[in-house]
Amino acid sequence: MSGALPVALDVQQVKPSARDSELDESWTYEVAHPDSPADLTAVVGENLRRLRTRRGLSLERLSKVSGVSRAMLGQVELGRSAPTINVVWKIARALGVPFSALVSNRSSSGPMLLRGDRAKRLTSHDGKFTSRALFPFDAPRTVEFYELRLAALGIENADPHPPGTTENIIVNQGTVEISVDGQRFLLATGDALVFQADVPHVYRNPANVDSLMYLVMTYSLSAP
Repeated sequence: MSGALPVALDVQQVKPSARDSELDESWTYEVAHPDSPADLTAVVGENLRRLRTRRGLSLERLSKVSGVSRAMLGQVELGRSAPTINVVWKIARALGVPFSALVSNRSSSGPMLLRGDRAKRLTSHDGKFTSRALFPFDAPRTVEFYELRLAALGIENADPHPPGTTENIIVNQGTVEISVDGQRFLLATGDALVFQADVPHVYRNPANVDSLMYLVMTYSLSAP
């Protein structure tokens, strides 16, 4: 999954370089419901600083391995810029951590109800691909659960996830073609596909009706 894209990441950011604009344009983030935590900018910054220093990485080194400019990383760490979802994914991949490790901001126990009308959804730049997280961003986790929607004739290209990441997708409605490192699989309603997602992969809806999928993403326990 691209990212997908899940709790109140704003899309505003510092003025990006031309290179950053190319990296960031594929994802935007829907404004959170007023009852949701208003802004995770500071949380992402604190988590980024902690994870980066724990790994002994300078901003320059992290910039090289993530493809995100040093200026952008510095602004994110200081809580001065709310990163796009694509930037968060690139940083997570470079650090070898789940997406949730960067956005986690609290601990909770007991049942948690996630209301559909308060859902936080990632939306691709063309608006044809959306991702809704079906889990709270309360702690880093090795398994994540998403609802994915792909509009008629829509295509979504996904970059490789951290080494050892697995995607398990089931099509709940419609038809979806999934290409994994160049190998194509056509899934009808009820079909499921499991694959290693640390390679380039593509979701394509060949039909004239929207498709609905559910995704379980599992990260490797051996990730650094």
